[in-house]
Amino acid sequence: MLRRVLAAVLVAAALLTVSACGSSAPKNALGSRKIAVADRVAAPAMRGELMGGGQFDLSQHKGQVVVVNFWASYCPPCRTEAPELEKVLAATKDQGVTFIGVNVHDQRDPANAYLADTKPTYGSIFDPSASLALQFDVPPNSIPATLVIDRSGRIAAVMRAEIDQALLEPVVRELLAEQA
Repeated sequence: MLRRVLAAVLVAAALLTVSACGSSAPKNALGSRKIAVADRVAAPAMRGELMGGGQFDLSQHKGQVVVVNFWASYCPPCRTEAPELEKVLAATKDQGVTFIGVNVHDQRDPANAYLADTKPTYGSIFDPSASLALQFDVPPNSIPATLVIDRSGRIAAVMRAEIDQALLEPVVRELLAEQA
């Protein structure tokens, strides 16, 4: 009996490990969903303290396309996609695109070490309780996750897997071409 319980616990732990921090499936095979204009809903309010100091308020960015990336220091796919996010930012920032990171379910020291290592040029909100992530329907075990908000403040794309420039940039450019 004890062996069965132990085996069940080990299987459950293995499944949780596999489901956390993205997926091992190919980057472009999972998780990309652009939402039709008629089906978009308003993004939840998002305000918070930036890890490097200052504040971020999503409502101050209406009229811009906003890329929101949920990450954690303990998430290897988050680290892998960090330079890909920077490539898209560099290619689109002059066209009215804002990037914001949201560090979820993490501790401040490891999160700061991650930022020191990956050196993003955009800010990140510290969200240790994952309350912001949950408002965006991003459970902590589904990171990395990237959402793109259109110029009208509506969720226009959801990517629940590690992304790269080839996946994200076309979505951002499509949204830039839309009228607010």
